[in-house]
Amino acid sequence: MKRPTFTLLFLLVLACHTSLLMAQEQPAPTPPTEGAFQSGVYRNMLAEWGLSDTDIQERIDSTFQQLFYGDDTNERVYYPVGEDMAYIEDINNADIRTEGMSYGMMLTVQMDKQAEFNRLWTWAKTYMQHADGPWQGYFCWHAFTDGDCIDDNPASDGEIWYVTALFFASARWGDGEGIYNYRAEAQAILDTMLHTEERNSRFASNMFDAETKLVVFVPDVGQNRTFTDPSYQAPHYYELWARWAAQDNAFWTEAAAAARQHWQQAAHPVTGLMPNYAEFDGRPRRSGDYGSVFYADSWRSAMMVAMDYSWFAADPWQVEQTNRYLRFFHDLGIGRYTSQFEVDGTPVGNQHRSTGLIAMNAVATLAASDAIAWDFIEEFWNTPIPTGRYRYYDGLLYLMALLQLSGQFQVHTPA
Repeated sequence: MKRPTFTLLFLLVLACHTSLLMAQEQPAPTPPTEGAFQSGVYRNMLAEWGLSDTDIQERIDSTFQQLFYGDDTNERVYYPVGEDMAYIEDINNADIRTEGMSYGMMLTVQMDKQAEFNRLWTWAKTYMQHADGPWQGYFCWHAFTDGDCIDDNPASDGEIWYVTALFFASARWGDGEGIYNYRAEAQAILDTMLHTEERNSRFASNMFDAETKLVVFVPDVGQNRTFTDPSYQAPHYYELWARWAAQDNAFWTEAAAAARQHWQQAAHPVTGLMPNYAEFDGRPRRSGDYGSVFYADSWRSAMMVAMDYSWFAADPWQVEQTNRYLRFFHDLGIGRYTSQFEVDGTPVGNQHRSTGLIAMNAVATLAASDAIAWDFIEEFWNTPIPTGRYRYYDGLLYLMALLQLSGQFQVHTPA
């Protein structure tokens, strides 16, 4: 084994010292009192931490290149189909999900990549959206790579992200013909969300509960519409729909307020953790060994809270919540905390490290006022781009975090 030279050792020590010094010298972040939607100012947390614009853009570009055009078997999750379509595959489960397809569309519209956006939208529209039948207008939540739906029912977050990505596409590129009339397609999905029950479908319901104004876990006629998922709450998106939708505008304003209130009810008062699934009143929903715990779904809740604050700064509680949440993980140890807990902080399940959670905790810093925030930025920046079996979820959240933390995840207003 070759020994490292003195020069190499010196450089390693210097790098560690510089990183530590950077963290020590950084003052506590100051969350804005006015959201970016009003001010037009999108914070670049990576630059505030001390990174150059060149380094930030190189990381964003290399992450996109790897996830979209990297090695077929170990790096990419985006796979072109024919001349005009593509899908994003959940590698671990060997299927295509509205979660990943809608995330892919949001990422590509934020990065001004219309060709990739259109390919993804064409595949989703062709194979996943129901043109007729009891689920008409909704998207089957996952499908095989040949386009056959595995389950006909939707997962509500997919539709939420589709709508917002389509509105942004209308703003960035203008509306075309047919399925590329992005704004018309967004409006059609919104109409399905709130008016499906008017068709008296035997299987499908509206996607939002009429009484609580909360998004339901699955818009069916059974138990799945009687509870929700805290990470599905997207008040910063509903605020935009309230301004841009052709109808039901007052409902979307109420839905935004309801979502923010739900987060206050769902977050544990000490740890700040939220469950994967929750009753409408915020109590953890018992569903096997997954629903009531903090795990893969709920990793995203911190991102959603922070992005809502970043864009609208409508609820000062979100800063308190974010500080509490980050303090829980910081006390466990940066570089050591695992990814699955009861909401009171008790570790459960398979205790492993997750790049997806590291990325989401970094995004949470957009709403933090505690100096520990910079430790999460540093941990994220030092985490490599995901590869291998779990690169789908970890990778998409990683690229999402890069855009959000660099101020490149923005509201694009349709004409």
